[in-house]
Amino acid sequence: MDEKNYTTVKEFILLGFTTDPCLQRVLFYIFLIIYISSLLGNITLISLICADSRLHTPMYFFIGNLSYLDLWYASVYAPQILMTCISDDKRISFAGCLAQFFFSAGLAYSECYLLAAMAYDRYVAVSNPLLYSQAMSPNLCVSLLAASYFSGFVNSTIITSETFTLSFCRNNIIDDFFCDLPPLVKLACDVKESYQSVLYFILASNVITPAVLILASYFFIIAALLKIRSTQGRLKAFSTSGSHLTAVTLYCGSILFIYSRPSTSYALERDKVVSVFYTVVIPLLNPLIYSLRNKDVKDALRKMLDRAKFL
Repeated sequence: MDEKNYTTVKEFILLGFTTDPCLQRVLFYIFLIIYISSLLGNITLISLICADSRLHTPMYFFIGNLSYLDLWYASVYAPQILMTCISDDKRISFAGCLAQFFFSAGLAYSECYLLAAMAYDRYVAVSNPLLYSQAMSPNLCVSLLAASYFSGFVNSTIITSETFTLSFCRNNIIDDFFCDLPPLVKLACDVKESYQSVLYFILASNVITPAVLILASYFFIIAALLKIRSTQGRLKAFSTSGSHLTAVTLYCGSILFIYSRPSTSYALERDKVVSVFYTVVIPLLNPLIYSLRNKDVKDALRKMLDRAKFL
């Protein structure tokens, strides 16, 4: 990176949501409850999948890893949000901002690819249930997971390098609660068309491409469902995909809402609210989506609670 860009801005100031001390304390407790609930929900789901042999299937392998990713994802944002709400010192170093940006982007992109892998898993399960375990072998599942993380963090390296070589010469005040792309671009004084091209490439490769793969998978899932004669059989086959489709719609929809627009049209106040949804709320919703709608998970939870009563 260009040395002058490091010396121009040595730290940033995160404004957060409000400057009202009373409202800041209220937001602190709200985000703390959400963060703790997210940790408990995802850890519980991972524990259930590891402890119950009935959940040792490819589908739950991906669900467990999604929960692990959400644990990491929420922890990138929540501590900074809590500190911004409760502390008068709202500074974050240039290196700290870069690290937060890198990991948040890498995890976000990895989750998009992981959701695409889960869509393929659901297609195999619905289209060929008898050979499902053979088709989704452990080696294939691990390979899809590794490819998701590799693709996510390679693209994160690209966008982080491009963003933090911009000249932040206007000021160092970030009108957000974490180091996100829209407010950083607003601070830059030399955003070139080439950078906008990189943004579109990142969006296309990490969000649109997985979304297209997911849509294609569900197209084939619907085609397979139409071959099932009984309505009850169709509903049973599609029920395993309903949770995944809900998670995809919430996550990809919120990301596309923010990052699919040109950088000149970023509206920070509105984007801030949407950012809270996909950075803090969705890691809490995912374990609920995959547990409340899933009989096997509820049975595993009931079994674990019954064991706890006898201890």
